[in-house]
Amino acid sequence: MNDSHTHLDLCEPPDAELVAAASEAGVTRILTVGRDGASCRAALAAAEDFPQVYAAMGRHPNEASGFDDADLAELQALAAHPKCAAIGETGLDYYRDNAPRSDQQRAFEAQIDLARQTGKPLVIHTRAAADDTLRTLSERAGELPVILHCFSMPERIEECLAHERWWISFAGNVTYPKAQALRVAAIRVPADRLLVETDAPFLSPQPVRSKRNEPVNVVRTAQALAVERRVSYEQLEAAVDRAAAEVLRW
Repeated sequence: MNDSHTHLDLCEPPDAELVAAASEAGVTRILTVGRDGASCRAALAAAEDFPQVYAAMGRHPNEASGFDDADLAELQALAAHPKCAAIGETGLDYYRDNAPRSDQQRAFEAQIDLARQTGKPLVIHTRAAADDTLRTLSERAGELPVILHCFSMPERIEECLAHERWWISFAGNVTYPKAQALRVAAIRVPADRLLVETDAPFLSPQPVRSKRNEPVNVVRTAQALAVERRVSYEQLEAAVDRAAAEVLRW
């Protein structure tokens, strides 16, 4: 199994403990994701320290205020690191509006272009902004590989699946009792485009929902998805590992 989206720098235990616990549970790859310059550098440091850890370099929409050419240049330099496996997370977040929407859009479009320049997949965050996010991707991403992280648009699943180079990633919230629509969407995703993540330290799966999340818990979410999809855990694990290896090239 792999955790295709986590934030090691935000988790409370030291990276070594997080990675060791995940490894003991059979998690062989972890993608830790940057949100700004400091967290991107922390992600690369973790990727350098642990062979099973890779990094994504991005500017989160909530951190996009004032995004300019200097910010893009920083991302370009960070993305050149050999253990940078993806660009993002980027996208649009209208739920919190922590950054002006024009700045979010500018940062989003710049990171789409950076993904194209580097040949790396694009990791998407979208919240309360489905229309503008999907429109921007449809207009600008072309044939870029796209990971819809922490998928939250079950009503748009068919539209997303129509893009053959988009992968759909589910986090611990798919296990919540009220998330039936997400579980139905998860059943619709072809095995070769299905990813599983923690988004740790957020969105702990239902059995440990009262605790802060960490990469080891990706196994719990994967187990729940295997039940929903009526396959064995081993079958789902193999499929998710193949899908992640295809899009992230690790």
